[in-house]
Amino acid sequence: MNTTLAIIINVAIMIGLIMLLVNLRRKGVSFNIRVMLALVLGIIFGAALQFIYGIDSEVISGSNTWFSIIGSGYVRLLRMIVIPLIFVAIVNAIVNQESKNLGKMATYILAVLLITTAISALVGALTANAFDLTAEGLVAGEREQQAGIGLEERLENFKSKPIPQQLIEIIPINPFYALTGEGSNATLSVVFFATVVALATIGMKRTKPESAEHFIKIINTLHDLVMRIVTMILRLTPYGILALMTSMVSTSNFSEIARLIQFVIASYVALAIMFVIHLIILLIFGLNPINFVRKSITVLMFAFTSRSSAATLPLNINNQIRNLGVPEGHANLSASLGTSIGQNGCAGIYPAMLAIMIAPTVGINPMDPIFLIQLIVITTFASFGIAGVGGGATFAALTVLSALGFPVGLAGLLISIEPLIDMGRTLLNVSDSMLAGVVSSRIMKKLDENIYNRSEIKEV
Repeated sequence: MNTTLAIIINVAIMIGLIMLLVNLRRKGVSFNIRVMLALVLGIIFGAALQFIYGIDSEVISGSNTWFSIIGSGYVRLLRMIVIPLIFVAIVNAIVNQESKNLGKMATYILAVLLITTAISALVGALTANAFDLTAEGLVAGEREQQAGIGLEERLENFKSKPIPQQLIEIIPINPFYALTGEGSNATLSVVFFATVVALATIGMKRTKPESAEHFIKIINTLHDLVMRIVTMILRLTPYGILALMTSMVSTSNFSEIARLIQFVIASYVALAIMFVIHLIILLIFGLNPINFVRKSITVLMFAFTSRSSAATLPLNINNQIRNLGVPEGHANLSASLGTSIGQNGCAGIYPAMLAIMIAPTVGINPMDPIFLIQLIVITTFASFGIAGVGGGATFAALTVLSALGFPVGLAGLLISIEPLIDMGRTLLNVSDSMLAGVVSSRIMKKLDENIYNRSEIKEV
């Protein structure tokens, strides 16, 4: 079949699937069901494309170029609103009476993020050992060797900037540059600047109350406007997930996945165990974990397909406030910090598993209690230290392996299966940021349990 004709047919099928989802919306089918259906349809369509044309086919690459208008376009829309959402939401929350508990709120959120990261590192280490994973005998192909070399170079660049300097750089020299979303620490810089603006507004209430009141009205109006834009974008979620999942499945190299299937399985077992631990933590605080899962499934599915905690941030905040009963201040701060700090999947489980795999090759017993304690401590603090440099799992792995004196090339060997594992890691990261919002507000007796426990799920 002619390549152009095949691409046209595939695009027509995609349009047909989108029209099906649109029709279901008109018939009143719930948002969650449409999201799950989009996920399933994307898997089926993507697998069919690869089966018919082959992974390296020009038809698949050409089709995905058109699909990206929907998938990548949706992700870009979400990213477009992330920085305005963080700034306006945090300023709005603090000036509207959250300020007196700001320090306590931030402390509890950070505690949840970091404690769960420590637990996730232990889970990753024990799971890797249970599956008897080891770096011994792994042979690197040309692609993996080049990736390993690239990681070595990135490590040198990373080492050139000490962790204290990275933390200092969270304070923006030019806040307007941070507000453009540029720079590796833009999210945390915006959080910092928004907090300063809010605290200054509170101080201005005493000296210039009229000016303060006028500014607060502007912020409240901007907040309403931004949240309306968020709602408009979130309604496109089923279509974005359909396109993203189709592209991911159609381009996944299943032969490479089969070659490293043991690591893939072990990774998802560790991620599943840690997710269950999230639910146990909710039980400990007297909350129904089933409600958490049922109300968060759409957010978690988008995190899974998009592989982006930052892009998931608007859905995250919206869900915490509307369905989990979390106050705006807790939701905004936990979701924002969770994109960069204490990521259970990327900064906890993944680097710990790599360290356990490498340890025997350098003569270390991976189950030695002293080594495990060292690994957990390093992993936990590294998850905070890399906040300003970006790179997620890769930089977390570089930091932990470097601190242990281990070679970093193993991360290059796993590059072929990185996208598949990263889907589950991102889901866990987002789950943890929502957990931080729920638990911190529960501890401070700010959680609206009527919203958390009600059966109704507020759709966008």
